[in-house]
Amino acid sequence: MRALLGSGGFRTEERRALYNEEMRRHFGDVSRVLFVPYALHDHEKYTRMMTERGLDAGYEIDGIHRHDDPVKAVREAEAISVGGGNTFRLTADMHRLGLFDAIRSRVIDDDIPYMGVSAGTNVACPTMQTTNDMPITMPSSFDALGLVPFQVNAHYYAGSIWVKEDDEFVEHFGETRDDRIREFHEMNDTPVVGLWEAGFIRVEDRSFELVGASARVFRKGCDAYDVQPGSKLVELA
Repeated sequence: MRALLGSGGFRTEERRALYNEEMRRHFGDVSRVLFVPYALHDHEKYTRMMTERGLDAGYEIDGIHRHDDPVKAVREAEAISVGGGNTFRLTADMHRLGLFDAIRSRVIDDDIPYMGVSAGTNVACPTMQTTNDMPITMPSSFDALGLVPFQVNAHYYAGSIWVKEDDEFVEHFGETRDDRIREFHEMNDTPVVGLWEAGFIRVEDRSFELVGASARVFRKGCDAYDVQPGSKLVELA
C-alpha cells in the first residue's frame, strides 16, 4: 500500500517544487491521475487550477466529477489524488457516492498510489475528526479510508496566534492546536500527527517517513514530541 499525505500550504515556489518532486516520485510512470475535487464547491475550476498553478507534476489531471459513474472511474484509475478544502464537504460526498470502499479497495488490494493533501490527508486517516474545518454539512459518518493507523492534523502549528492591531501584535487567546488535539484524546485513543505546512508523510505499507517539514506526535496520556524531516514514525507502525 502506497500513499503520500501532505499537509498543504504549497503556495511558494520552493514548496511547489517539493510538491511536484514528491508527486513525481510517488506516481512514477503513470500517465493520468484521477483527481477528487469534492472538498471545494467548484469542481471543474479546482481541477483546472491544479494544472494552472503548476501542481500537476506533468500528469494529466482527470477530475472524477467528469465521469458519469465515479466508482467506475476509481476502478479504472491508475492513481488517485484527493485535494484539500473543507473536509466535511469532502467526506459527505465521498460517502454519498460510495467512494470510500472503492478507493480503499484500489489502494490496499490493487496497490495503486494514493495522494492526499489537507482534507485529502484527513480522509486517509481512520476518521476525519482531526480536521480544522467548519462543519458546513453533515456527513453520514465521520469514518474515513483508514489507510494509516493514526490521525493527521494538517496545517499544524505550535503555540498561540498573534494578530496585528495597528503597529503591534496582540495574542489571540483562542484554543491552540495542541489544546484541540488534547480534547480529541479526551474522547479517542488514536495517535495524532500534527503535520506542519509543506510537510509530507510517505507511506509504504507500515513504514511512515516524514518529508519536507517537521511534525509533532501526540499520543493519549503521553507528552507530545517533535519529529524532524527524514525521520521514520516507527512508533506509529
